[in-house]
Amino acid sequence: MRKPTAPSVMAEINVTPMVDVMLVLLIIFIVITPMLSKGVSVDMAKARNPSPMDAADKEDAILIAVTRDGKTYLGSDPMPPDQLPGRVKDLLTNRLDRMVYIKSDARARYERVVEVVDNLRAGGVDQLGLLTEEIKPEGAAAGQASAGGL
Repeated sequence: MRKPTAPSVMAEINVTPMVDVMLVLLIIFIVITPMLSKGVSVDMAKARNPSPMDAADKEDAILIAVTRDGKTYLGSDPMPPDQLPGRVKDLLTNRLDRMVYIKSDARARYERVVEVVDNLRAGGVDQLGLLTEEIKPEGAAAGQASAGGL
């Protein structure tokens, strides 16, 4: 009698499960990535000696952006500068940290930034931080910092 033999060993890698996992991860990153960006991205002004303001990176930080073309955003919502004080005042109620952060594009008209600051001051906001990027020595990456509070 002949003894049954085992089938020959298959030396090929089955990549189908790996491809399935990679596609699921890709879909997750595609869905999650837009949620991670906070507010509108602008090319901020650069400063040599900024003061760090780590609270600007918090989830509940109030960020106002002034873009290159002069548009203003509260978080990621477009909003005219004259409507900012009311909305910001509502967001500041019952908060211990009453700082409002302004990030402006380096090429935005200074007039627009001043208009935003004036409107916020008129609305009762007294703690403002202007966000900038730090100029790093040669070969280092730029990080977010603040030029100081107003």
